[in-house]
Amino acid sequence: MSTKSRIEWTEQTWNPTVGCTKVSPGCAHCYAEVMARRLQAMGVKGYDNGFALTLLPERLEEPLRRKRPTIYFVNSMSDLFHEEIPDDYIRQVFEVNSHAPQHTFQILTKRAERMAAFFADFGAAPSNAWLGTTMEDRRHGVPRLNWLRQVPARVRFVSAEPLLEDLGTLDLTGIHWVIVGGESGPKARPMKPEWVLNIKRQCEEQRAAFFFKQWGGWGADGRKRAKKRNGRLLEGRTWDGVPATLKGV
Repeated sequence: MSTKSRIEWTEQTWNPTVGCTKVSPGCAHCYAEVMARRLQAMGVKGYDNGFALTLLPERLEEPLRRKRPTIYFVNSMSDLFHEEIPDDYIRQVFEVNSHAPQHTFQILTKRAERMAAFFADFGAAPSNAWLGTTMEDRRHGVPRLNWLRQVPARVRFVSAEPLLEDLGTLDLTGIHWVIVGGESGPKARPMKPEWVLNIKRQCEEQRAAFFFKQWGGWGADGRKRAKKRNGRLLEGRTWDGVPATLKGV
């Protein structure tokens, strides 16, 4: 089922699949894995297999039943381009996107290479589908930008969360939106302010919208804390940049 989201950059989550497997350091403390096991223990429908990859075709038509324009984060509890999800099922997800033009669908993956290969065959993404990839470090995350650039989408975005190190010099050509955030949870790894500011500066220089989501489990002062007090402030303010298309430009 789709549910209202507490994620700052979206409105609703829609999970036509749940479950995943780890592919890079950003997956180490996966919030979705912890949540899926909790939901399984509670007997919530759809989580019978815990965090094992599970297709839920009965959820495919949920956005079609919602008339009010909504921003959906697709597969917040999975990865649409997981290697075990058939191409035909992915096509069905994008067919729903096409048949619900009132909504915006945000699809985020760590498997950007497969996403690029899929669209090489599928063609352009629906105009209301925003395609993104995670960029948590230099070794695994930054190379995904090159695959993302190959995807024919109206909006391409990057989630640098959890940001695990300084990403150095970035080529943001063809990237419309960059989200940055620190890791949450009891095992959160720290994020340094200079790493965030380096990305922010390059977004400004290369005209990509910049969104600062949170400090996570560590504050800007480098101290670990249980609560995220002032957890979204960077340079004394919040940064809620969005792609120009969302502003109707």
